[in-house]
Amino acid sequence: MQPKTAADFDQELLILFDAYVHGGIDRRGFLQQAQKFAAGGVSAAMLLASLSPDFSIAQVLPKGDGRIRTESVSYASAGGSGTMKGYLAMPANASGPLPGVLVIHENRGLNPHIEDIARRLAVDNFVAFAPDALTPLGGYPGDEQQAVGLFAKLDQARTREDFVAAAAFLRKRPECSGKMGAVGFCWGGGMVNTLAARLPELAAAVPFYGSPPAAAEIAQVKAPLLLHFAGIDERINAAWPAYEAGLKAAGARYTAHQYAGTQHGFNNDTTPRFDAAAAKLAWDRTLAFLNQHLRS
Repeated sequence: MQPKTAADFDQELLILFDAYVHGGIDRRGFLQQAQKFAAGGVSAAMLLASLSPDFSIAQVLPKGDGRIRTESVSYASAGGSGTMKGYLAMPANASGPLPGVLVIHENRGLNPHIEDIARRLAVDNFVAFAPDALTPLGGYPGDEQQAVGLFAKLDQARTREDFVAAAAFLRKRPECSGKMGAVGFCWGGGMVNTLAARLPELAAAVPFYGSPPAAAEIAQVKAPLLLHFAGIDERINAAWPAYEAGLKAAGARYTAHQYAGTQHGFNNDTTPRFDAAAAKLAWDRTLAFLNQHLRS
């Protein structure tokens, strides 16, 4: 059986799922409202399972790939949650320091998909570091629905400081050249936007369908931005005109791409919202952008 795609689901159901994933409704609310789409022996719970990530179908680089080495590491976040954990990936046979890329997950913590993204960057000759925002609550629990619930309990102010500390940790690693960028997805895209305003040392920022930083912070954006937006993503896209106006007023360097017909989360190849063509184009652009700004 072929994996389902977004085209197999009613758009109203996809919007409902997006609201569930981002905390607009709880699981019970999703199941109640999704019941009207349940037919032909398919229950609302089955619809939820079909829309949720399946990590077994989309791993690009297995953990044992000989071209890279990975390790779980801890770092200090004095202004945030104390001791944090993350996943570090780099080429196995690097001949010298390499640019670093902070990889920031969606609102579910450091799941297998984000670890895979870090390994993909390592194969492309970067030192990739993916922190786990859920560290203070025991780390990513291995269950996506449980992770969403845990994420809502985070102190977001402390979490922002955890990622500021993660950037400093990455830059100071001996394997890192000191040049650093950040790539993030959904909640992580919003965090990349925030770091672009917070960190003058950030040399490249790539948010995938991320919320803008606070309005007062936009004038502080110094990092070059490459912004990726889904075509069908009213919640995120509605904030872009004001964000773009602020970037223009600040004289920020940015390039934005919107991918027609795609859903929020189109780069995540573990869910039906994945769009292979758009994801490849966005990732090719991302790698070119990181190489341009981090290897000069």
